[in-house]
Amino acid sequence: MDATDGTASSSTASKFSLENILGDEPDSVEHPKADDNWDEEIPDKAPVEGYCIECEDQPADLLCVSCGSDPYCGVCWASQHRKGSRKTHTVKKFTPKAETQPDAPPSPSKAAQMDVDADSDDDEDWERVTTASAPVVLSAQPVVGEKFGDWFFERSKFIPLRLTLTERKYLRLLEAALSVSEYTDKIDTLGFGQSKAKRIVHQIRELCAIMSGLVLSADYKQGQELFQDRDFAANDEFYQTILSSDSQTPEVKELLSFSCVKPIRTVYTVLEEAGALDLLREEIIVVATKEIYSEGRPRRDIQKDIKAKERAIETLASRYERKDLSQENIRQCLYSIGDNHSFLRANRDPCERMISYLKQYFQPTQAKDSKSSLAIRSGKGGARLSHDHSKQYAYVLQSLTLWREILHDMFHLWSLAEQDLLSESVGYRLRDTGQGLNRVQSCPKTSRMMHTILNKAQRSVGTWIGSSVIHMGDHNVPNALLFIDKYTQIYRILLPICNTLQQIPSIESKPALKSYIEDEFGSSENLVREILGDFFRHGFDGSGADNFFDAGSCIDGRLTSAWNWCSSLEKKRYFPIFLLGGFVGFDGEW
Repeated sequence: MDATDGTASSSTASKFSLENILGDEPDSVEHPKADDNWDEEIPDKAPVEGYCIECEDQPADLLCVSCGSDPYCGVCWASQHRKGSRKTHTVKKFTPKAETQPDAPPSPSKAAQMDVDADSDDDEDWERVTTASAPVVLSAQPVVGEKFGDWFFERSKFIPLRLTLTERKYLRLLEAALSVSEYTDKIDTLGFGQSKAKRIVHQIRELCAIMSGLVLSADYKQGQELFQDRDFAANDEFYQTILSSDSQTPEVKELLSFSCVKPIRTVYTVLEEAGALDLLREEIIVVATKEIYSEGRPRRDIQKDIKAKERAIETLASRYERKDLSQENIRQCLYSIGDNHSFLRANRDPCERMISYLKQYFQPTQAKDSKSSLAIRSGKGGARLSHDHSKQYAYVLQSLTLWREILHDMFHLWSLAEQDLLSESVGYRLRDTGQGLNRVQSCPKTSRMMHTILNKAQRSVGTWIGSSVIHMGDHNVPNALLFIDKYTQIYRILLPICNTLQQIPSIESKPALKSYIEDEFGSSENLVREILGDFFRHGFDGSGADNFFDAGSCIDGRLTSAWNWCSSLEKKRYFPIFLLGGFVGFDGEW
């Protein structure tokens, strides 16, 4: 009996090998340990003792006595106890040896927890946000002459190093490979006979084909050697520069004998390895990384700023040059921080401008007239929410504030999203989410950061309208990659609006167009107020989802409504003004 089992085990082990997988008959190869239920839900595991019962990845800080002595971290407790009867729950500081009190009521059901964050589309009283502690989130970038403390020190931990010329060559190579690759067409499918065992084999074959093609394209001699001996481990450093995701699965790593993933090099890691972190606290780093604007400034001032920036860069490069850190590396780090500033200007600053427009043209409590009212009613104009003017004003303000905070910390969210996507302990499941097959994967680290940002936004506005549900790892936002993609589109919505509003004075300077504006809208100020009023009403009305249940005031639903408004722009009577201002579409081509 034992001998038979040994023979069978040996046969299976020899069958599942890289040689056989890449051979002529891959269909006969199966993974020996894979089960057939590869797309089933992963059963929930009991939370680790001492960790938050909600997010399960942060140490517990508080113990809610009324919830059956459930442990929570500060952010999750604030999120789950914002309104309803939970606002009155008794809480105490968590200690590792805390015992559950016998007379405490039972833990609320999952349905009860969902009710806490259910969309509140009615006109209930505003909620006053109060939390136990403020999360540490960095403020806007410092200006010249201002004390910045550890701003650069902390933010540089998530600023990736700018690509070199060689790395840009690899990036173009990878993009070209992905544009013609049919990897997802073959792997992410629920076709006939695609059990997990078969799917792993196909996955390895496709990955090896892509890897071989990439090496051959980058270095013909190395590629020829790889085709002969199939020693992928010999090119591990090259693959770590390019590949990720599915190459992290245990089966792939076992056969390739190395990991295709390595951490992203950030400004902080480069300077830390060379012992030059003090550079991030130098006063002139503000000048060395400053973004120089040209709009509305004389050339003399622009040239003066450019020369001051170049002097600051050269000063820091010569001051911190050492054996393991060349001047070129230092310049690369400083340019990378400058890239971060450029990102913030293009993505976050439109949110700031829209907030200023809201406060400039609309009153927070009561509208001056019907044209200045932001009130919306469910069922009218496609709206799925009912808010009076003051409530809609607050709703728009808090949504723009939340977007601003998200974009300000987008580099941090990017870093956490990559960690979630490449996690070896959290796998994905193929699911039909209503928008085709998607990889549904939980995002514990990204979700934790999002709750921290949401908590900060709630504290900054003081009141919160609607739901605070953050969709992540479900049919609405399947994984961290789609979450990042969703919020990096915000500037594509807001920037064309801001640019059009800025172009109105220039458009009005032409007599014929000025006459058109006065005849159609009364004045340029009325035109600006109409554009903004329409966006603030119907860009935040809960519309745009596939069904009524997915619409509303949740965190992601606000962005969905804004996209829905963009799709109907050409039907607006002020659309010719957008065209006159140079608008071509909400695709970033500005």
